[in-house]
Amino acid sequence: MKKIITLTMLLTVLLLNADMSFAGTHGRNGKVTPKSIGAGALSLLIWPGIGQLMNDEPAEKCGCHALLGLTGIFRIWSCYDAVVDRKGGVWENRI
Repeated sequence: MKKIITLTMLLTVLLLNADMSFAGTHGRNGKVTPKSIGAGALSLLIWPGIGQLMNDEPAEKCGCHALLGLTGIFRIWSCYDAVVDRKGGVWENRI
């Protein structure tokens, strides 16, 4: 039960404050759609990079997310990145 409450709270915070809390990142946000929310959930729950595959991102970005998924905290960033369908930023020497 604690895991469900924690996950719900995490997703709520990400969806409500996504633009404000990550205002300094590079890249361009797309639109939050049901598909992107599902992609974010997959990146958070299963493995980072799966959500980027769902959002039709380049293979380099998907591979980077999957490799950095070995660190536990990167799942949160990958979830945000998939939910807002963020384009660019990773392979443009900015992040």
